[in-house]
Amino acid sequence: MSSHVPSTPSAVAPDKEQRRIALQQWLASLSDQALLTDTLRAASSDASFRSFYRLDTADGKTRIAMDAPPATENSAAFIRMAGLLKSMNLSVPEVLAHDLEQGFLLVSDLGQHTYAHILNHDTAFKLYMDAIDALVLMQAQSQPDVLPEYDRAFLERELQIFNEWYIGKHLGATLSEDQQKTLRGVFDHLLASALAQPQVFVHRDFHSRNLMWMDQGNPGIVDFQDAVYGPITYDLVSLLRDAYVQWDEEMVLDWAIRYWEKARRAGLSVPPDIDQFYRDFEWMGLQRHLKILGIFARLSHRDGKHQFLNDIPTVMDYVRKTAHRYKELVPLLRLLDQLENTAPQVGYTF
Repeated sequence: MSSHVPSTPSAVAPDKEQRRIALQQWLASLSDQALLTDTLRAASSDASFRSFYRLDTADGKTRIAMDAPPATENSAAFIRMAGLLKSMNLSVPEVLAHDLEQGFLLVSDLGQHTYAHILNHDTAFKLYMDAIDALVLMQAQSQPDVLPEYDRAFLERELQIFNEWYIGKHLGATLSEDQQKTLRGVFDHLLASALAQPQVFVHRDFHSRNLMWMDQGNPGIVDFQDAVYGPITYDLVSLLRDAYVQWDEEMVLDWAIRYWEKARRAGLSVPPDIDQFYRDFEWMGLQRHLKILGIFARLSHRDGKHQFLNDIPTVMDYVRKTAHRYKELVPLLRLLDQLENTAPQVGYTF
């Protein structure tokens, strides 16, 4: 999920067909790339305004052409981050040519199989261990002042997407003063937890649709243009509590512990106590999932991408289970019950 669509209500997708023609003309001008431009075909869809195409080369290879409208997409950040990740020995697309003014890029092709295509109970362990190794490798090479900071204001803006788009637009609800206070209290707990964590490089969408399965150097990593410097558990929770793929709690806990052990061996300053680490992980997940509820609602109500509503139940399940486990977060559960008119007939006991 490239979740970082600009938040202006007036964001309108540019004419796709006109841009496709312009892209094809630009590709035809790249004489050194031996591209067969008439083989241009759709490669994948995206939650942002970007479009991806695959095309063949004269020597039997394939390339990916990326149409990233400059008004909404930051291609300079993509190019910069591709170079940074490559320097860390991570597998990322190589940028072969670009025209930032038009928002066109030509990159190497990491293949057609995302994790989402091939994840199952037989493949999951190997795939997740490879992804965790890549994550630790990236985090261990983190430095401050390289990427934008995932600071309090940034995290807060994301939580407001839940407020505005999920509660306001999707549920059509207006919070009372008491309800606002409840939500504010929960947000404050989540923000304090996130900001107290060790800070590292954060991909921000490190999950099954942005990881490519590769024979060598698995995984290939894409959609990294929104990377920031922020909480150490963020990418792990994106991976293991994926909005599109859900695993048993026992498996998630096992993988989280394995990450924690690898991170400690790599010298990352994760908490020495696994219970504290897992709490950080869960609370970070709640911040992310509240944001995602807002983004999925926005994709539907503003951008007409209604398919994302199908993923709301998985995300809401994560939200409710986490809120249920911590007394500081239980008020969120009660608020959701009020908003969705699903208050249980029997009271909770705490």
